[in-house]
Amino acid sequence: MTKAKKKKNMHEDISCCCQNSQAHFLDGAMQRLDLDPAQKQLLLQSFREVTVQIPLNVHSNGQKILHTFTGYRVQHSHARGPFKGGLRFHPDVQLDEMRALAQLMTWKTALVDIPFGGAKGGIAVDPATLTEHELETLTRRFTQKMSPVLGVKEDIPAPDVNTGPREMAWIFDEYSKSNGHIPGVVTGKPVELGGLDGRLEATGYGVAHVTELALDQLDIPLKGARVVIQGFGNVGSHAALRFQAMGAHVVAISDMYGGLFNPQGIKIESAIEHVAKTGSLNDFPGAEPVTNNELLGLPCDVLVPAALEGTINCDIEPTIQAKLIIEAANMPVTYMADDKLRQRGIAIIPDILANAGGVIASYFEWVQNIQRFAWERDKVFARMEAHLSRAYTEVHQLAEAAHVDLRTAAYEVAVRRVLRAVELRGF
Repeated sequence: MTKAKKKKNMHEDISCCCQNSQAHFLDGAMQRLDLDPAQKQLLLQSFREVTVQIPLNVHSNGQKILHTFTGYRVQHSHARGPFKGGLRFHPDVQLDEMRALAQLMTWKTALVDIPFGGAKGGIAVDPATLTEHELETLTRRFTQKMSPVLGVKEDIPAPDVNTGPREMAWIFDEYSKSNGHIPGVVTGKPVELGGLDGRLEATGYGVAHVTELALDQLDIPLKGARVVIQGFGNVGSHAALRFQAMGAHVVAISDMYGGLFNPQGIKIESAIEHVAKTGSLNDFPGAEPVTNNELLGLPCDVLVPAALEGTINCDIEPTIQAKLIIEAANMPVTYMADDKLRQRGIAIIPDILANAGGVIASYFEWVQNIQRFAWERDKVFARMEAHLSRAYTEVHQLAEAAHVDLRTAAYEVAVRRVLRAVELRGF
């Protein structure tokens, strides 16, 4: 490999960092709003960043070994309401990533106009290496250390990568030991503990709803559209189910181990059952195996990256053949790839709009916990879709009027709302 090639790859690696992409996307909106340096600094700085060390005895090779895990909680802004954001358990969790994702939550909640700010957190751990008891102990100790900065009116965590209702139940229980019965301290809980009926499906269903709105603008019917989904976790699998129910053909899906392709469409219910039994999509009958990179380059109407950040970079971009990209994951398209995709005429629905169904549903859960009054499932989805439709219409109209892309328009709407709240509060 030549030195020039090495330098190019290193530059691409750096540009793929989610904080760099976030800064680039924000800069365009802030320039359009003509913010001065002091305003930019105020909006970009975190309100609070907490790092904790969590000691835990873990089993390894028949022995107990003391290991210290690092946990984070970044609270970016509470100008429009309590901090809100997910908790992820992943070995690559680190502070810079949490800063970028906490910011992203601030803009996301502002864009869909719900009264929250932005936060993000997690533990640098591979949960697959721990027993369930060890994982529960780790989660509870993390909650103990973070308890002073959490609260139903302060900071409300939710599920994220490798966390779900089980982990939220542990957090709720641990927090309640010292603060009384307060189910609203987390969202994404089991329904039996005050969770929202429909919260588990909400992000994926919201992705499908926004896709339908975007395809309508492109004069492409969702019924019969070819959809490719990278990532078959909670968001990807429920989006796939919803797409299938709406008449689309989900022709390819993937998880961390690889993907499947069937031009006639994959039976999503069967795929979900296969994953539940085997732990992966490997050896699923009736579909051709493909790699994750091959999957991203398949010809389709809609490509839904629903895995981790930065999966569509400048190396992958030339292979993309989709007409529309829906960012179900957080920041899956790097800013350099984003520029090139738009130059090729490929529309992109940004993450702060595309996957906002989850935080909208979390808001509904929080409201119900405060009121101690549960809503019916159909009402939850109807209200979620109404929020998403309003946000999409506002973003699309601004993009058309200002001759900017949808991402710039979305950030402009969000930044303007946060800045106005800051000014009104006199910060």
